[in-house]
Amino acid sequence: MNQQQNKNCQNRLFNYFHQWWFRMTLCCTIVFLYAPIIVLVIFSFNDSRRNVTWHGFTFKYYEKAIHNNNLIEAFLNSLSIAFFNTVFSLILGTLTALLLWRFRFSYKSVYEGIILVPIIIPEICIGIALLVFFNLCGWPNDLPWPLNLSKITCAHILFSFPFVAVIIRARLATFNLAQEEAALDLGANHKQIFKNVLFPHLKPALIVSSLLAFTLSLDDFVITFFMSGPETTTVPIKIYSMVRFSVTPEVNAASTILLLITIVLAAIAIWIQRGWAKEVEKS
Repeated sequence: MNQQQNKNCQNRLFNYFHQWWFRMTLCCTIVFLYAPIIVLVIFSFNDSRRNVTWHGFTFKYYEKAIHNNNLIEAFLNSLSIAFFNTVFSLILGTLTALLLWRFRFSYKSVYEGIILVPIIIPEICIGIALLVFFNLCGWPNDLPWPLNLSKITCAHILFSFPFVAVIIRARLATFNLAQEEAALDLGANHKQIFKNVLFPHLKPALIVSSLLAFTLSLDDFVITFFMSGPETTTVPIKIYSMVRFSVTPEVNAASTILLLITIVLAAIAIWIQRGWAKEVEKS
């Protein structure tokens, strides 16, 4: 019965796809979303200091971007912050999701609401609040690298790990507790259950949430603007400082490199997830 319903639903979707208004809406949506990105990538090869008209094809602005020491330092800072943010957000988000899923305690709904606050409130409010907080704490600004990135990393973890917690908890909601009970009946301890039963079930959510945390940190501007200093410039802050003078092909090249990094990471995550899915099907 369920298979017949799914088949009927797929047939209805297939029929909708052949409607002209559906195709038109789909095309307009794709153009609206991706046309600016395509224009940015194309004009990063423009042989002109001004991005107004096309003057020819060149790679020299990529060479300038690669040999720009300040931009390379900003890339290194962004990747370092994103890496540490992903690791700690994944740990905190997973523990939070397990806590909310498995245990019952007083004021649980209040705690759930507090976890969602960084997702709901505007980033500028978080940035100002964290700026005041770190100033009151007397956070040192003369730490060596990479400790000087700790303030930005803490700020990114604050607004990233709730996204991780939401994704992983949604995945936990689909977990069949009978599998855990069966493992206990077969003599497995809680460590073995987590490693061999629960963790494989969470793998897709862990991949998606880690990718989301990395991306959120890599392209964040508002919160980083309030947390950064002269020695802790990230790529979005550096690109903003370059755009203030003029939008040159070098800016487009730097943006294209950042976009390429994001696409490569997404492709790797999808490839890993498909590999695990095939292993599950074989087993």
